[in-house]
Amino acid sequence: MLKRVFMAPDPGRLRLRNASRAVLGIGLAVTLCGLAGRGLVGAVAGGLAALLALFTVTDATVRGQAVTTALLPVVGFPVLAVAAVLHGHPVARDLVFLAVVGAGVYARRWGPRGHSLGVFAFMTFFMTQFLHAVPRQLAGLYVAVLLSLLASSLVRFGLWCFERRLPPGTTPPAPHGRGWARPTTRQAFQATVGAAFALVVGQWLSGDRWYWAVGATWWIFVNTASRGETLVRGFRRVLGTVLGMVLGLVVALPLHGAPVPSTVLVAVCVFGIFYAAAVSYTWMMLAVTLMAESLYGLLGVLDPGLIVLRLAETGVGALGAALAVALVLPLTTHTVTDRWVERALHAVHGCTAAAAARLAGDESADPAPHAGELEALLGRVRMALAPLVHPLNPMRGRKARARQVLALLDDCAREAHGLAAVAGDPDASHDARLTAACRRVEAAVESLVGAVPGRAPGVDPGVPGLHPGAEQALAHLHGLERALVELAAPLRGSRLARA
Repeated sequence: MLKRVFMAPDPGRLRLRNASRAVLGIGLAVTLCGLAGRGLVGAVAGGLAALLALFTVTDATVRGQAVTTALLPVVGFPVLAVAAVLHGHPVARDLVFLAVVGAGVYARRWGPRGHSLGVFAFMTFFMTQFLHAVPRQLAGLYVAVLLSLLASSLVRFGLWCFERRLPPGTTPPAPHGRGWARPTTRQAFQATVGAAFALVVGQWLSGDRWYWAVGATWWIFVNTASRGETLVRGFRRVLGTVLGMVLGLVVALPLHGAPVPSTVLVAVCVFGIFYAAAVSYTWMMLAVTLMAESLYGLLGVLDPGLIVLRLAETGVGALGAALAVALVLPLTTHTVTDRWVERALHAVHGCTAAAAARLAGDESADPAPHAGELEALLGRVRMALAPLVHPLNPMRGRKARARQVLALLDDCAREAHGLAAVAGDPDASHDARLTAACRRVEAAVESLVGAVPGRAPGVDPGVPGLHPGAEQALAHLHGLERALVELAAPLRGSRLARA
């Protein structure tokens, strides 16, 4: 499992740079809060605000990211004020917290920006409970958050800006629907029900740290769509918390809140959160747990009982999420997987048609965006199929078919990227055989998902097919056709999952 984190591919060292930049940005934010006299509470609030700004803002363009970052306090400050004012009114506080949960999840229907603002709103309320903030502290917290957002933005958009190098289509939107068929509507209701369960049971376990259970439920719902995805994510969250708890007993507890080593440990954990997030939720949760323990050490309240309580509250939150997705408007892994696989196959078709048009002489046709979209969609397919390929899944037949689907879609992505590269060669010429090959790829896609809008343009059959570019394009098209034909068996001949 550790090998998966450090040996996973990191094209352009993007994960390494992202994690390093996060440490720099959050470190600068905390330093500014300290210089401004905000104290330990302000430093914690500012550091968390900077972390959220760097972690959750994922708009496709740098300009979009800057706009979303600027909107974070617009959403967060009113929530912070309400949470502080309701600190002494538990019933009203709990009802508002559940409303924030539902609204935060529902906001994902507006894409990455809605997701970022929803997360920030929830975590602002959560932070108020964590710090036991009251109205008289609001002005100081506002200053700390603003300073931290400015500091993190200076690093992200000024000193170390590299988002422009991200491939197109890195954050594909979720499939749409109406009413309860809309994923965000369904998940908002599920998350609210799960959070209500976590809140009640969490308060029964602890009147002071109950919000951990609600936080666990919330984060389990992030980036999941089906019942299976949510259950797997809940399992990984609990596992990561257990590992972090054990490590905290060995590393964080003996520090007794000593400022310098505890601060260094927090910085290491921040790096781990950002470096592991893309490849291992379990290891990311280990880093989150250890960071929380270090912060409690700095606040002077860390002890073994608190560490065990965090594990119990996390288990309650995971149980709340599991009950919600199992009993409230459940959505099966099979349904979600079908949606993402279909969109991936449409991207294959789009890449093929654009490449054929480019090779036929259409300078405006560009298959690269389609290839980038396909790569991003495959990430969603892998996430959707994660419950089926999980080591604890006892259904070997479904596991094998899911792995076959992933392998063949990876083949499609590889051939699509190769085709896009050939089509981008200015010396490549068109070939009459490309028309027939593109038609076969189109037919293979349509046999799997039905009619696909848009057809590859025709090519003059009188052009000889002797150019190396055409030969390479044909090889990639033949590879695509083979993978698509082989996909028919696992996609049609069986149901990938009914969990």
